[in-house]
Amino acid sequence: MNAKDLLGQQGEQLAADFLTEAGLEVLGSNWRCKLGEIDIIALDGQTLVICEVKTRSGVRFGTPLEAITRQKAARLRRLAIAWVTAHGLFFEEIRIDAIGVLRAATGEFSIEHVRGVG
Repeated sequence: MNAKDLLGQQGEQLAADFLTEAGLEVLGSNWRCKLGEIDIIALDGQTLVICEVKTRSGVRFGTPLEAITRQKAARLRRLAIAWVTAHGLFFEEIRIDAIGVLRAATGEFSIEHVRGVG
């Protein structure tokens, strides 16, 4: 596994732990279909949360959250519908969240969670 993939896995695990500590129930991760991949699927009360995680080791190319474009948010909405359909579930509300994970030069991580990005 290359360093970038390893950093991405670390970021997704940190994000899942962060959500759990914030009171959300993580239902799954890395769900794939022909439309793409959902990083984290969680429940916030009765709300289904589809969460995109972006991890970076610096801000040379922008912050992690700057990588989530309108097109990415639109794809996440389509993926949310695909997940609900594939699982035969119904939710009153579906929310798309983003988590940016940034690893500092010291090796420490910071996490930024933005609710309702799309």
